[in-house]
Amino acid sequence: MNEISRSEAYAAAGVDITAGYKAVELMKRHIARTMTPGVCSDVGGFGGLFELDLEGIRKPVLVSGTDGVGTKLKLAFLMDKHDTVGIDCVAMCVNDVICCGAKPLFFLDYIACGKNVPERIESLVKGVCDGCVQAGCALIGGETAEMPGFYPVDEYDLAGYATGLVDKDRILRNETMEPGDVVIALPSSGVHSNGFSLVRKVFDVEHAELKAPVAALGGKSLGETLLTPTKIYVKPVLALLEQVRVRGISHITGGGFYENIPRMIPQGLCARIREADVRVLPIFDLIAETGKISRRDMFNTFNMGVGMAIVVPKAEAELALSILREQGEDAYCIGEITEGDQRIVLC
Repeated sequence: MNEISRSEAYAAAGVDITAGYKAVELMKRHIARTMTPGVCSDVGGFGGLFELDLEGIRKPVLVSGTDGVGTKLKLAFLMDKHDTVGIDCVAMCVNDVICCGAKPLFFLDYIACGKNVPERIESLVKGVCDGCVQAGCALIGGETAEMPGFYPVDEYDLAGYATGLVDKDRILRNETMEPGDVVIALPSSGVHSNGFSLVRKVFDVEHAELKAPVAALGGKSLGETLLTPTKIYVKPVLALLEQVRVRGISHITGGGFYENIPRMIPQGLCARIREADVRVLPIFDLIAETGKISRRDMFNTFNMGVGMAIVVPKAEAELALSILREQGEDAYCIGEITEGDQRIVLC
């Protein structure tokens, strides 16, 4: 901790420099868990340094992704639980990066808050580090900005940035997709980190009983269910890419099926999704029932229990399912690729 940097005038304006130093000290033990062989800098520098291991990669391509947690943070404020939203932040970035076939290498976070409470910042960074460990990437830098008067003292925003690496010849390109290919679903852990503006409106969360058990949710509380962190799919997908000719991957985020699945479908083809085969989680039934939301709108807003959709050749579908299940994913088929101009049809 820096013992000589202290400004009484800045503290009077609402920014406590020493709280920032304490937060860094508290988070160091969590960051240490994420260290990988490529890291060549320590916490506290002006930039995070990472040495690329290019063995076996002929044409290295860096893939970047950035995202935040969105208004799911409002649930964290109401529940006063801050140790899981960091996982969401990492997941939203690395799950996008893996859709290109890239392995995430490192992550950086950005926390902006009304008041720097070191223990709360530590809790946030612990979650980020948990996510990085799950994704196999290193947390090599970040920024905590104390912004009094801009954010309420008990609130913050959290965003992040991930960089991955892929050989140019192994980038997933959807032009290899063809009729007869199979669409495989990887189950989500819940709402993930999308659609929370609608969730908050449906449940009126500022006035709801968030900690009481809910029978429709298997006895879990509404708050606990909604705060369940986004699932990270990096390791199972990397294992799949080693053995199967993956044609396309879609991370089902905001916009649900109708917005995200078409992003991996080339012109002239259509993903025909069997709606009845989608294993919809109870939380989505509760959202639809409480908010009187149409099935079409639900599938156009939420992941509905499918966090990632993967297209593989029909001849390799059973192998793909076997690999994913060995990796702990309860993967299953939800559709196939056909000719057509709609990109996606739920039937």
